[in-house]
Amino acid sequence: MEYDLGLVLCAVVVVVFISSVWRALVYLTWRPYAITTAFRNQGVGGPAYKFWSGSSEELKSMQREAMQLVLENHCHDITLRVQPQYRKWISEYGDVFLFWFGPKPRLFISDPEMVKQVLANKFGFYPKSEVPSAILALLGKGLVLVEGSEWARHRRVVNPAFTMDKLKLLTRTMAECAKSMLQGWHDLALQAADGREEIEVAKQFQELTADIISHTAFGSSYVDGKEVFYAQKQLQMLASASLLDVEIPGHSYLPTHRNINKWKLERRVKNTLVRIIRGRLEASNSSFGNDLLGVMMEASQKQGGQTMSMDEIIDECKTFFFAGHETTSHLLTWAMFLLSTNQDWQQRLREEAGKDMILGNISIPKDTAVMIPVLMIHRSKEIWGEDANEFNPLRFENGISKAASHPNALLAFSIGPRACIGQNFAMLEAKTVMAMILQRFSFSVSPKYVHAPVESLTLQPQYGLPIVFTPLHA
Repeated sequence: MEYDLGLVLCAVVVVVFISSVWRALVYLTWRPYAITTAFRNQGVGGPAYKFWSGSSEELKSMQREAMQLVLENHCHDITLRVQPQYRKWISEYGDVFLFWFGPKPRLFISDPEMVKQVLANKFGFYPKSEVPSAILALLGKGLVLVEGSEWARHRRVVNPAFTMDKLKLLTRTMAECAKSMLQGWHDLALQAADGREEIEVAKQFQELTADIISHTAFGSSYVDGKEVFYAQKQLQMLASASLLDVEIPGHSYLPTHRNINKWKLERRVKNTLVRIIRGRLEASNSSFGNDLLGVMMEASQKQGGQTMSMDEIIDECKTFFFAGHETTSHLLTWAMFLLSTNQDWQQRLREEAGKDMILGNISIPKDTAVMIPVLMIHRSKEIWGEDANEFNPLRFENGISKAASHPNALLAFSIGPRACIGQNFAMLEAKTVMAMILQRFSFSVSPKYVHAPVESLTLQPQYGLPIVFTPLHA
């Protein structure tokens, strides 16, 4: 019996095509309907799913509208501008609701006890959702993104670099970097006719924290470290621009303008880090050095054969380099804004900085991502009281666990086994810099400042933060 090979191939192609179309239709239509029904039967509502885009178009529309808002300087309810979609959906559907990022379901939860169940779970019941390619390019598969036994191994290797004893050795370097910046501010203010100088501090703090992480992470190779900073800044812009886009399968492999630019920046970061790491390996006799990279490499060699490969060390460098400067720079920026608009607290902190120290129940279908809205939780009046949107440091006078109605309500560094490993580093750096500023200057927000917080992976002032500085001492 003879067969026409062409007809057979044609039939195979048709079957594959029909099968693919059927799977796509199930994924894009029946599956969202089934998941929506499962949640609705449990009393969980949410914005309607739209074919392919889900809730994304509605989300983008609200964010575009919110970006036109300019807030009053005293307004701390920044959810109006930063996350308007959650504010609106909470008012319509309550504190737990389902929304869609394209065809992918997202369960929004803001109850601290439910958040604790997710973040403090030690059994891997809530793995990370799929990471966009732009975020992966920026952070690498370091501690933030790896899972399971790989995460545990990375954590064991990296942990020794973040003990307080090791971090305290870096305080002098942090202070020297800050001193250089503050001296520049001081000189500019003294040259001004009225002895005051307006400085855009958001950019200054970005450069300062990049300088600090470059010195403390890469030691003598800090110039190369700053090259990593500039490349990662470009990658962050690409990641932020694509954050709300629904990714088309395979799109990240196409030679689009954005992808080509991303690949070039990735190579630049990797080549720089390879050069730094190889130089350290070749120069090492018995020690890799006391900076963060050296401590991590040394710890890696002592893990009983569980050493890290070159690619893994590179990915960890990407992670703690970005996380080690980006977040702290904005911590300092917003702290400066709050202290500039609350002069009484600025003075109280200045006095403190100058004192002598005394040593002493919902079923969740598979593949539904859980959305924990840190900003909304941090602005919840039910959790923090009626003054949730006021600057009130005294709420923490009895400790973080007693500041709100739930001991785990503060999620700045997350909680549970995957809490931020760099928390002590970030707080040590921020306290060092802020104390040095308070001892040298009084400051206030410039009339030119436009209160327009924006979310770009981290919370940033869209137009920077111009601050007017007056030296306390000539």
